[in-house]
Amino acid sequence: MMLDYIAYLVLAVIVIMFFTSAIRILREYERGVVFTLGRFTGVKGPGLIILIPFVQQMVRVDLRVVVEDVPPQDVISRDNVSVKVSAVLYFRIVDPERSVIKVENFLAATSQLAQTTLRSVLGKHDLDEMLAERDRLNSDIQEILDQQTDAWGIKVTNVEIKHIDLNESMIRAIAKQAEAERLRRAKVINAEGEQQAAEKLVEAGKILSGEPQAMQLRYFAALHDIAGERSSTVVFPLPMDLLAHLKLGSGEAK
Repeated sequence: MMLDYIAYLVLAVIVIMFFTSAIRILREYERGVVFTLGRFTGVKGPGLIILIPFVQQMVRVDLRVVVEDVPPQDVISRDNVSVKVSAVLYFRIVDPERSVIKVENFLAATSQLAQTTLRSVLGKHDLDEMLAERDRLNSDIQEILDQQTDAWGIKVTNVEIKHIDLNESMIRAIAKQAEAERLRRAKVINAEGEQQAAEKLVEAGKILSGEPQAMQLRYFAALHDIAGERSSTVVFPLPMDLLAHLKLGSGEAK
């Protein structure tokens, strides 16, 4: 009787171990890459998966988006400026079979590829382009990474340059350049204003010269403006026509 009890107990343990090693439950965002005697036999999941113990093995693959922080990289721009650039990489697995079979560690491989691609792409651009055209650089890096990781069953969804670190001397140089640019724009705007004002004065002079009455009215307006100010000096504009008549009259008297 005791032997029968031990036999049932051993059989129960074997059955429990069998089901424990045979049954797998995969979540909605997981897939299982199944190997039978070392050969790939398919991708299963999500839900309940039953494997043949000691014959089949399964590798779990997470299909969610992975956020990989690219450490700061020393980059020398095309105009020979040394900067440190850090970025963040977003990718996900679209083919579980290739992500397991084609590459040993897809996380490490993608991270190393992102670092080298970041240095390679940014090294082809000037510092001004790095600072002003981040969206275009992000798109270029994402496109290159997506092409190279396609063989691993990985889709790179986005790349974002987080920070471009400059040394203090370069920051001061950029500040001086920006200040000089603002001064140049101010001088250009001032010169354009002077040019427009001169053009308007020429047009006004032509209009007033064609109408003597308009010139007289302008004289009176000038007197009104002067009288409105707190000044003890009164400037009276003398018409040039009056001087011409005075000269003519003195000539006839002689």
